[in-house]
Amino acid sequence: MRIVRDYHYTGEADKGASVAIGNFDGVHIGHRAVIDLARSEATRLDAPLGVMTFEPHPRELFAPDAPPFRLTGSGARAHRLEKIGVDILYELTFNTGLSGLSPEDFVTRVLVEGLGVRHVTVGADFHFGAKRAGTPDVLRDFGDRLGFGVTIADLVAEGEEEISSTAIRNALAEGRPRDAAAMLGHWHRMEGPVVRGDQRGRDLGYPTANMSIEGLHQPKFGVYAVLADVLTGPHKGSYHGAASLGIRPQFDGDVPNLETFLFDFKGDLYGETLSVALVDYLRPEAKFDGLDALITQMDADCARARDILAAL
Repeated sequence: MRIVRDYHYTGEADKGASVAIGNFDGVHIGHRAVIDLARSEATRLDAPLGVMTFEPHPRELFAPDAPPFRLTGSGARAHRLEKIGVDILYELTFNTGLSGLSPEDFVTRVLVEGLGVRHVTVGADFHFGAKRAGTPDVLRDFGDRLGFGVTIADLVAEGEEEISSTAIRNALAEGRPRDAAAMLGHWHRMEGPVVRGDQRGRDLGYPTANMSIEGLHQPKFGVYAVLADVLTGPHKGSYHGAASLGIRPQFDGDVPNLETFLFDFKGDLYGETLSVALVDYLRPEAKFDGLDALITQMDADCARARDILAAL
């Protein structure tokens, strides 16, 4: 998958695609429905399949002081889009210049002159251009005038609930990762580099791979059964494990992070990229009466996680 970040500088190989446009935070099954419609048009037109998204997320530009809300960072989103067969990711830099374009300027400068799109697919709730003035119907009118096709995808529901990134965040915040996975179409994953921590887990017999969750939506704090993929380095592969998400009250922590213990693993993961999927919520964070009590609980957590993951 090729990644294009500036619509001003594109080669011919990056033009003429059938493009799905949106933020695609989490790449949930509603997003997949939009992308699959774009894929059908790409096949019909014998064109590349493209996805256009924006980095940073527009909400981060317009509300920089809002609590973290993203389900996925840009790297995790790109990995997910590559897995589902996207040829070109147009990850456009979202700044005041791009956000200030009128709907007509966005279509003519970005879609037509910059990327030469042949077809565009958007969700029914899509808005674009300054002050979100552009609607799907406005986009279709531009397409008729400027020579590209437009498909408007219906919103997708799971039962009676509309699938959205907001609904997924709510499920995660309530400790319901399987409900989130049902809406995502895959396990919710947190991805990033392994950073050096206090190494207390090593002393307890449970060495953990520590990851920052800065900038990401925070699922319910506690202990989880997890699936972990080491994406880089000599230990690349998939593992089962248990993870603690939160502030580590046993050690008076105050910065949330994710600490993952990989079952039956030996090796150094510092600096490598880890992708951790939340499978089941086991229990909330707690402060124990001493390290022996903590270790006893960790033994029980890992035993329970092994049973859960073995049944998948």
